[in-house]
Amino acid sequence: MIQITESAAKKINAIRSEENRPEGDFLRVSVKRGGCSGFSYKLDFDNEMQEKDKTLEAHGAKIVVDSKSLLYLIGMTLDFEGGLNGKGFVFSNPNATKSCGCGASFAV
Repeated sequence: MIQITESAAKKINAIRSEENRPEGDFLRVSVKRGGCSGFSYKLDFDNEMQEKDKTLEAHGAKIVVDSKSLLYLIGMTLDFEGGLNGKGFVFSNPNATKSCGCGASFAV
């Protein structure tokens, strides 16, 4: 389904803690129309499961994806990088045929 690196899991849990969110909250990863390449990634904390949601837990972090978004995200790796060139979540999506320079939007 989706891979989560240890670095991304640590950052997800750190942000949840910084925002004083309950342990039961999870990161919802979704795809929305928009962005300079046609689709964009959306990350939000949530605590309500929907009927067709898919769940993934890795390295202590829980990720939930709705069934429509999953079609665009199968095989993706979510990572978190920090360094001199900036920091943030990185989406390595094998389904993307093109992506913008910032990596926040993509085309299929």
